[in-house]
Amino acid sequence: MLYELTLLREGYRIDTAADLQEARALLERKRFDVVITDMRLPDGLGLALLHGLKAQQRPERVIVMTAYGSAENAVEALKAGAFDYLTKPVDLKQFRAVVASAIQDTSQSARAATTNEKASLRLSGGQGALQKLVGSSEAMQGVKQRIVKVARSMAPVLVRGESGTGKELVAQALHANSHRAAGPLVAVNCSAIPENLLEAEFFGAKKGSYTGALQDRQGYFQAARDGTLFLDEIGDLPLAMQSKLLRAIQERSVRPLGSTQEDAVDVRIVSATHKDLAADVKAGRFRQDLYYRLNVIEIAVPPLRERRGDLPALCEALLARIALESGMPVPLLSPELLAQLASHPLSGNVRELENLLHRAVAMGDGDALHVDFNADFDATEPTPLAQSSLLAAAAPCAEIPSDLQAFLDQQEREILVKVLLDTGFNRTATAQRLGLSLRQIRYRIERLNIATPQDNEPQDL
Repeated sequence: MLYELTLLREGYRIDTAADLQEARALLERKRFDVVITDMRLPDGLGLALLHGLKAQQRPERVIVMTAYGSAENAVEALKAGAFDYLTKPVDLKQFRAVVASAIQDTSQSARAATTNEKASLRLSGGQGALQKLVGSSEAMQGVKQRIVKVARSMAPVLVRGESGTGKELVAQALHANSHRAAGPLVAVNCSAIPENLLEAEFFGAKKGSYTGALQDRQGYFQAARDGTLFLDEIGDLPLAMQSKLLRAIQERSVRPLGSTQEDAVDVRIVSATHKDLAADVKAGRFRQDLYYRLNVIEIAVPPLRERRGDLPALCEALLARIALESGMPVPLLSPELLAQLASHPLSGNVRELENLLHRAVAMGDGDALHVDFNADFDATEPTPLAQSSLLAAAAPCAEIPSDLQAFLDQQEREILVKVLLDTGFNRTATAQRLGLSLRQIRYRIERLNIATPQDNEPQDL
């Protein structure tokens, strides 16, 4: 068998079994570091072996191999506790890397058990990363326990939560508590990359593959090799890029732009979004097969309104950090200030709380801190002044437009043209002025047919 020969050449001791019954007999007689099983065996499913090992709390890491690769098989294997899965025909370099990674994880777990350490302390920095998730509420304790439980697996994780809840901190804790902690953690904001650069940014590019590519460059997948790739705001990826990302995850290899060769990459995928991806799948905005690949394990980060009991600890931690950055003593968190914050909606979650405390420290008088809530603008609940301004702005429009969409498009076009002129047709500056992403600005310019100086520049062919 090719895979057996490959492992023997690497110096591993191998025992083989022809079917499920023989494998169970071997496992009763001795312990192993790693169990490699086919999904389909002559007398049953390899998952039955996996379930049996899990029920007995055996230490062996299980790698599932299948010639029937599908999102459902992968999800089922990883949720059942498999360390990893491989789709045949398996690249031998990738096969060796996954086996070595599984053995390393087994060794680390054995050492941790010998010294009576918890799983979250297997690697230095793991506990520190968990402590950054401030809060002892039941909701946050559940998040931390789930992180520790799933960190050692290779299963992709989808971190879901509202903006400002700390999804990136969850990704950092997952990485720090995994057997990949010694490797890199590469964080990518998918919504911040121009669409025409997505493929080069993710997969790398060869010199001369596009205008401005003056040398070979590695992509995020190559940079995260043997570590974790964190894809933030994954829901903002265009459909065309979703298809390419799916292939990279399935094949565990990427092809840089301008290259004829594929690079094998060993990364663990953690993604995050504030969107309802299941709804986006139904609406056709997100690929169903990619959704199932990414959402093998889900971690939901609760909004701040659902864990108000954590507010005192959060305020103290944030004030300590603000004081450290400012080079000043830690301000006093008074009961009055805490009561003020507790009565505020805090719809922006921890990020809004941090902004409020930053402002309170900057505007504070001595040791006394005061929060100016009037400086905030909550778009979901306009103030009376904002409401009157909106009414005043609408008053001159005496006639109701017969074509509302055309009327709104014209208003949007006039605003965009004005800001583009003010910024010298700098699209990045225009996006910042209007609170939009660069991709959104480009889309609107194209949809509204706005001519810009760039349109008249000669194109490279």
